[in-house]
Amino acid sequence: MNLDQIIAATSVMPVMVVERVEDAVPLARALVDGGIRVLEITLRTAAGLDAVRAIKQEIPDAIVGVGTIATPAQLDAAISAGAQFGVSPGTTPSLLKAIVDSKLPFFPGVATMSEVMQVLEAGLDVMKFFPAVAAGGVKMLDSFRGPFPNVRFCPTGGINAQNAPDFFKLPNVVAVGGSWLTPKDLIASGNWTEITRLAREAAALKP
Repeated sequence: MNLDQIIAATSVMPVMVVERVEDAVPLARALVDGGIRVLEITLRTAAGLDAVRAIKQEIPDAIVGVGTIATPAQLDAAISAGAQFGVSPGTTPSLLKAIVDSKLPFFPGVATMSEVMQVLEAGLDVMKFFPAVAAGGVKMLDSFRGPFPNVRFCPTGGINAQNAPDFFKLPNVVAVGGSWLTPKDLIASGNWTEITRLAREAAALKP
């Protein structure tokens, strides 16, 4: 599966922080049932990679990626766990080289014009804009369009159901990422029905 196919399969990518492996499958199933198939499992917890393995085994309809990849070693670990795509909060020359060499579909993180140029030099033209709201939000993304008309973005960081439609109005935004679909309290209480409702609501946000 290539990056364009992954983008075509979603408009909202949940940023999932899985504290307990046993929550991974019911959480992923709740999102898929709500129409959200592309799932980003972050490396913010020790359970992240095991969560990827569990979801891949139990929910074939899910497209599972790994986020918060910051080093080539983490990229290797994500690939070994079965990640179908990767996401990074930012970029370094060594990580960019590893991404290109790996051939894994990837959303490298950028926040500035110079970082966009660095990623473009590596041959990649789809990027994660992070932290989206703190880094200038809709206005910043709109300003990228002039110098970089062919670059596409998935803004993440501060996105929610209220401001996501403003991002979708921009022609260079192909999807948004956010953690509002997977609130900690709902996961802790096992309220999968409410997470499915949030997913269904999110899936309908893009015109």
